[in-house]
Amino acid sequence: MDEKVIDLAAISAVVFDTDGVVTDTGRGHAAAWKHVFDTFLRGRSTPFDIQADYLRHVDGRPRLDGVRTFLASRGITLPEGAPDDEPGAPTVHGLGLAKDAHFLAQVDKYGVAAFPATVALLHELRHRGARTAAVSASLHGRKLVGSAGVTHLFDVLVDGSDAALMNLPGKPDPALFLEAVRRLALPASRAAVVEAALPGIEAGRKGGFGQVIAVDRDGRTTNLDDLGAGLIDLGANLGDLRAGLGDLGADLVVSDLGELTVHGRVLPVASP
Repeated sequence: MDEKVIDLAAISAVVFDTDGVVTDTGRGHAAAWKHVFDTFLRGRSTPFDIQADYLRHVDGRPRLDGVRTFLASRGITLPEGAPDDEPGAPTVHGLGLAKDAHFLAQVDKYGVAAFPATVALLHELRHRGARTAAVSASLHGRKLVGSAGVTHLFDVLVDGSDAALMNLPGKPDPALFLEAVRRLALPASRAAVVEAALPGIEAGRKGGFGQVIAVDRDGRTTNLDDLGAGLIDLGANLGDLRAGLGDLGADLVVSDLGELTVHGRVLPVASP
């Protein structure tokens, strides 16, 4: 088996997506979306598929984009509404607010866990002089990282609040990732992106990052009939499916960040 390496001779920083990479919140997000969409869809369409629909249409996207994209897949268009809509109102904002409220209630009740292998990798990278950033499309990205107790392991945090303030587009546009490396004062070519969502993998490629690493836990991402882009069919074996993630821009595909090995060290910049 080929060694899966982050080479610090070429990479000086690693940008981590939050959900599904740093924090074990993907299931919570999916369950919240299912609760909200199934309530809305009753009598209109078939229920929300917590795996296929979540991965194809919602995962990795800003909340309102997820509402629009999923409903479009069912041929449904809703008025945009406004940020002060009642949660659950039949508008894009109303459904987004309902999802937000349901998800945050679960976070407040149960807390958030960080993946142990991610924490170990963060410690290793920082020990070797690499800088780190956390990126999230969620307005609550900072809260999630803080709840998981890993804020101190990142030099930079960029979340949906920053995106709203700066009017940054959501993934698959690379704007959030590029803002993270801008704050790190590095070119994208000197940074790696670690992602678990298809739009984020595509964003890493579009942003010109030096390395794009896809986290495919339990084969969920590659177990799509079209991999979100009509690339692969389910008749392929897992190796073929994972190889297809390269077509979206992934240089490496791992099921857990414990599979990665870090080589080298980032040397301090010499004073002029």
